[in-house]
Amino acid sequence: MLKYLPLFTLIMLSGTATADDRPIFDAHIHYSHDAVELVPPEQVAKILRDAGVRKALVSSSDDNGTQLLLDAAPDIVVPALRPYRRRGEINTWMHDETVVDYLESNLAKNEYEAIGEFHAYGNDIKTPVIQHMIALAKERNLILHHHGDREAVDLIFETWPEARVLWAHSGFTDPDSVVDALDTHPRLWADLAFRSDMISRGRIDPGWKAAFEAHPDRFMVGTDTFAPERWYYVGPHADYSREWLNQLPDQIADNIAYANAERMLASE
Repeated sequence: MLKYLPLFTLIMLSGTATADDRPIFDAHIHYSHDAVELVPPEQVAKILRDAGVRKALVSSSDDNGTQLLLDAAPDIVVPALRPYRRRGEINTWMHDETVVDYLESNLAKNEYEAIGEFHAYGNDIKTPVIQHMIALAKERNLILHHHGDREAVDLIFETWPEARVLWAHSGFTDPDSVVDALDTHPRLWADLAFRSDMISRGRIDPGWKAAFEAHPDRFMVGTDTFAPERWYYVGPHADYSREWLNQLPDQIADNIAYANAERMLASE
């Protein structure tokens, strides 16, 4: 597995970061085939650097985008392997046995820290393709970046109790339900990509504030560049994240901005 110098170590070496320049570990980035065609990897790397994104968990459909961006910004990119080769496979991939060959081929030639983001709901987790994918992740101790419902989360941990699971978009569910899931599964983390409900009328929503206080070590930010045009939102999203994080105590804000993602990567 790849090893990374934690952001909080970098900050200690370079001086204390203020709230306005708080570094970001973006835990939900895609650089898929359509984005590669429109936004060159060198431009993407500059977008990330200009936004103060020090690290980014990057996946793509197909994996070529991830590898191109890794070559362009090896100091930033934390590579993840998606099971998708093109758009349009989100609802069918778990029934396509050729996905296993695709995963095995890429795992054999490249290094990754995660598998995903992958979409799966409920009993999808029981399909042979997903079971094989989980087995591959277990062999290599890779994080599973999962987009789906609570039932699927439970079934992932039923299959592999020691898994590290990053729940994309915090399941698009309410903060109380997220807290319940985090209470149940100590090795579950939640990204906040493509969510804005943390803020209400310019203030942090009380339910989300309570969730962050209950589990200050389990949340992280993400942009979700699911379409090429989303790349031009990376900078504004980083600024937006810093603005609402500034309303939290510094330690919790730093955790969500970057430290939790670093700890998730470092955990065994």
